[in-house]
Amino acid sequence: MTSDSPVDLTAFVKTYDVRGLVGSQLTPDVVEAFGAAFADEIGSSADEIVVGHDMRDSSPEFAAAFSRGATARGTNVTLLGLCSTDETYFASGSRNAPAAMFTASHNPATYNGIKFSRAGAQGISLDTGLSAIRDRAAAFLAEGIPSVDATGEVTPFDALPSYAAYLRQLVDLSSIRPIRIVVDAGNGMGGLTVPAVLGTAAGLPELPIEIIPLYFELDGTFPNHEANPLEPANLVDLQKAVVEHGADLGLAFDGDADRCFVVDEKGDAVTPSAVAAIVAVREIARVRAASPDEHINVIHNLITSRAVPEAIAQAGATPVRTRVGHSLIKDEMKATGAIFGGEHSAHYYFRDFWGADNGMLAALHVLAEFGSGPDPLSILTDRYTPYAASGEINSTVDDVPAAYSRIVDAYTGVGEFDELDGLTVTGTFDDGEFWWFNVRPSNTEPLLRLNAEAATPAGMERVRDAVLGLIRG
Repeated sequence: MTSDSPVDLTAFVKTYDVRGLVGSQLTPDVVEAFGAAFADEIGSSADEIVVGHDMRDSSPEFAAAFSRGATARGTNVTLLGLCSTDETYFASGSRNAPAAMFTASHNPATYNGIKFSRAGAQGISLDTGLSAIRDRAAAFLAEGIPSVDATGEVTPFDALPSYAAYLRQLVDLSSIRPIRIVVDAGNGMGGLTVPAVLGTAAGLPELPIEIIPLYFELDGTFPNHEANPLEPANLVDLQKAVVEHGADLGLAFDGDADRCFVVDEKGDAVTPSAVAAIVAVREIARVRAASPDEHINVIHNLITSRAVPEAIAQAGATPVRTRVGHSLIKDEMKATGAIFGGEHSAHYYFRDFWGADNGMLAALHVLAEFGSGPDPLSILTDRYTPYAASGEINSTVDDVPAAYSRIVDAYTGVGEFDELDGLTVTGTFDDGEFWWFNVRPSNTEPLLRLNAEAATPAGMERVRDAVLGLIRG
């Protein structure tokens, strides 16, 4: 295979994954070149590469093309077929094999992509191997993929039963009180994993959970709404259904089912920071019970609520503040030995899951905490939501450096500056109320992302509006 018209791979090889338009950027030839490149760069020292894919129309063809490229270079492929992203992490971790997952996560149907892992579900970014994979793929596209004498083989493997059983071992839900939940799979991979983990589809015992399904049919055209629960519009159906059915709570998964969002019994969205705090406290208690003298680290990125590090410290562990970023958090989990990590974007990372993220596992923790107490979810989560947060607000800006300079000028001497990731400014009002905000430039678009928090809604709105005025000039 050679390409007559060179494809600019830099246009769709992102910081942490490959994400591009099907047909114009991602084609079977391009994907085959990535398979060969991954085998040479990462898989050459391994016996196998694990390959999985989501329900997008192009995903099975892309997984097959990738496998052709990898096997041509002498590497065996274990083909998972339809699966969630965290299933590929499970297979990568449990089999100690590199992995590739075909998905564009929450992006529209016209997109697809590849999420790569090293053996043991370790992340790969541009700085840690993805740029080398990209460059090898470009060379294979230009010059063709030479086959080795001993080519690899493709072996199918269904990871779902062992994946579901493993999660059930990590969080025991067998003795919780009976609960009713609505689950919105968004026509994504949650439609496959939820019945296996929370139901009996994988042959596991029945749990005291009644599931009311929304959009469990696997459909990569997303006929009901985008599989992106981070956007409030995509939670509306779930919120209505929770109230209509008198459910105890609702869960919403994104397209590849590695992120989970929670709705309480009133239909109100629970912040990912509150979920992170709940899971962190549970994980700290579990590890402390088994190892009383262990020094426990828990990661939170710098735009989670202040309530998260407060909950971590109060539970007797050390909060570790990090930059935003998927592969970065995975690297920090390994470097610090953290037992758990939480991000504002509803990515939740677990030491017991090879440091990888797993939205389903976070959901199990929420169900276990809720199901072991008498309170409605709104009361439980209120304890972990004492402050007012703006959520992430994106602003398109013609001149990002100029907007950044306006903020620096306005807040110099007003608050403390921190440039761990973008600019974080922390201060207090005259009455002593705390506030903070973070402004981060997008890596790929002319955007500034604002997150603000204060002790009261009025304080948050005051900071939010002032900084937005500076950003938008």
